[in-house]
Amino acid sequence: MAIDSSIPAKMTAVAISSPGGPRVLKAERRDVPQPGQNEVLVRVRAAGVNRPDVQQRKGAYPPPPGASDLPGLEVSGEVVAVGEGAVRWRPGDAVCALTNGGGYAEYVAVHESNALPIPHGFTFTEAAAIPETFFTVWHNVFQRGGLKAGEVLLLHGGSSGIGTTAIQLASALGATVIATAGSGEKCEACVKLGAARAINYKTEDFVTAVKEMTDGQGANVILDMVGGDYVARNYHVAAVEGRIVQIATQAGAVASADFSRLMMKRLTHTGSTLRPRTIEFKGQIAAALEAQVWPLLASRRVAPVMDMIFPLADAWRAHERMEEGDHIGKIVLDVG
Repeated sequence: MAIDSSIPAKMTAVAISSPGGPRVLKAERRDVPQPGQNEVLVRVRAAGVNRPDVQQRKGAYPPPPGASDLPGLEVSGEVVAVGEGAVRWRPGDAVCALTNGGGYAEYVAVHESNALPIPHGFTFTEAAAIPETFFTVWHNVFQRGGLKAGEVLLLHGGSSGIGTTAIQLASALGATVIATAGSGEKCEACVKLGAARAINYKTEDFVTAVKEMTDGQGANVILDMVGGDYVARNYHVAAVEGRIVQIATQAGAVASADFSRLMMKRLTHTGSTLRPRTIEFKGQIAAALEAQVWPLLASRRVAPVMDMIFPLADAWRAHERMEEGDHIGKIVLDVG
């Protein structure tokens, strides 16, 4: 194992002291993790903040077996140590990586296949905003949803980190995007990013608006993080042979739906969560992203939309920002 002699034995990390509100996030001293088989140790420079971190803090989204108890599912930084069997990265390489937890810390160990080079010209804070959302969007919109050029994507939560990523990627790859968001400012941001239409769900019925825009045909793919009563409405607004992909249920995990509509339209309703999937599966997504999306990032045709950056010690403030719901794009922690 190649180890940088400057690596300390202890690090600062932000842990969940007990399930609860943002203030339960506390800085503490932890042992620096050691990279295992096929892993690399990353000196974290920035960490992305995501909705699953908030759910974990509340006690509603426990880490999978063997994962760190620390929140944080994406980071950027430099490789400082290489575990047995790891061959791609060397100390000094700048990477961004999907983690299985542990990102709210100065060091984190990740499988080498789940790390990607930082796109040319990107800062550490920008790079930390890439992995979780890009992995999620690529798998759910393009792999599970099968979105193709010329099709219509209806995207709920268009101003979120997931939403701003999906708008850019789908538009860049030739799809028409219709997004929903909760304010005029958020809708304007969606259109600037490439959405053909943004619908303020507080003042408009998205079913009517989408039907009007598509001449009654509906959306070919729907990415939904809302659930609840959106399930039945999604069935109504989906096109024949439409694909609905569920990635969260912020309005409730239980819903009533008219399955005759699902049958008559030959709809597919699927869903997924990323964190419990295998290292190998995530590595396959990483390889697809590097081949097909990294060139778009390098040319800045797509880029993470940055909302606010907080110091690691103020992770609780980042969680407050996310729960207030006013953010547009990604919230990131500057680890230093």
